[in-house]
Order: sequence, then C-alpha cells, then structure tokens
Amino acid sequence: MTRLALAAAIAALPVPAAAQVATAPAVMIDGTILDVSATGTTVRVPDVATIRAGVVTQAPTAAAALAANASRMARVLAALKAAGVAERDVQTSNIGLQPQYRYVQNETPVVTGYQATNMVAVRFRDIARSGTILDTLVKQGANQIEGPTLTIDKPDAAQDEARVDAVAKARARAELYARAAGLRVDRIVAIAEGGGNMPPPPMPMMMARAQSSDAAESKVAAGEQDVSVSITVRFLLK
Repeated sequence: MTRLALAAAIAALPVPAAAQVATAPAVMIDGTILDVSATGTTVRVPDVATIRAGVVTQAPTAAAALAANASRMARVLAALKAAGVAERDVQTSNIGLQPQYRYVQNETPVVTGYQATNMVAVRFRDIARSGTILDTLVKQGANQIEGPTLTIDKPDAAQDEARVDAVAKARARAELYARAAGLRVDRIVAIAEGGGNMPPPPMPMMMARAQSSDAAESKVAAGEQDVSVSITVRFLLK
C-alpha cells in the first residue's frame, strides 16, 4: 500500500466520541473595542416607612421584667391594629432579657435586676400617618423607637427608567471617545448590569419617653430618593 493510500485509510477510521472535541470558531472583530461604565438614575418619592418600635422594662426579677414587658407590648400591638396597620406589616425583630449589674471596684458584680426588651419592625404604607401612629404607640407604652427607613414599595419601573438612562449615558460617552479617536460607534457588542441601588437615608434613632405624649405631633417627611443602576457596555468602533 502506498503512503498516500495508507493516510487515506487512517483518516476514514471512526474516531472515539471522547476524542471528538467541538471547537467554536474564533470570532474576529474588525474594529476597536471600547468598554464604557455608566450609572443611570431616576428619582422617586418613598412610599413605605419602616420603623422599629418596642418596650424596654426593668424589674428586680426576670419574671417580673418579662411580665411587665409583655403587658405593655400587648397594648402597643393593639394600638397598631386599631390604627389600621396590617398584621403582615408588623414583625418581631428582637426579644431580649439581660441582667443588670452593680459594679464596685475589687468586688464581684452584683445582679440588681433584669431588663426585658421586645422590638417590632412596623411598615407604614401611608408615610403621612406614621408620625401620628408613633405618638399613639408612645402613649400606649412604647419607650424605644428607631428609624425611619424610607423605601420604595415597587421599584421595578423606577429601575427600568434608570437602565434606559444608563444606556443613554454610556452611548453618549462612547460617541465622545469615538470622535476624539477619529472613529464612529458601529454597534453595541455586549451589556452587563452591575446591579440597582436604592440607598436608604441615614436612620436616626429616637428614644421615646412617656412624658413626650404631650409634645407636638411627630412628623415624618418622605422627601425624594435616588434610584440608580450601573452597567458596563462594550462598543465596537470603526
């Protein structure tokens, strides 16, 4: 058998499946690649306020501290229900019981009593009413209030607006680079999203006191909140 015939015969033999490796053809890009990162933003008025409210009680014994706490917390929860806050918008966030000590130098600390804590996270879907409800909670025994955290209940539409803004900004920046380089933007090759961002405003802490029930009504101002989305766009310049 000649050498040429032998080579043809070997080529005709079946190849094991494990040896058959499909290789994607390399894609050659005729032009210059430019990656641009941009952040699109839009503005919304927050429509949900989340506030943590609860009761802190102290007593000589653990049982007495828990009993006093449970009694006052029951009034707080009843006040929330009477104000029209739905059960799904009230969630226990913390329950605690800690001994209280008296410290004297060179002596073993002595337990002087116990402190019981019960906190709930309350979501207000009507921000304008949240201040009034908080004042009612204080009157019913709540003596610790933290918040508010203001958020947007349904952010999808706002995030989509931010995405459109991000693409427009990336395109404008790509056009600028292309003109500076004596080129033009041919097309978008790829888009990658870095995630949306809705940072809540700083959360102040308010320590409510029983005597504050006679004070002026608390006010919660919704203000405005930025909704942003960051993307990276790959452009082909020619």
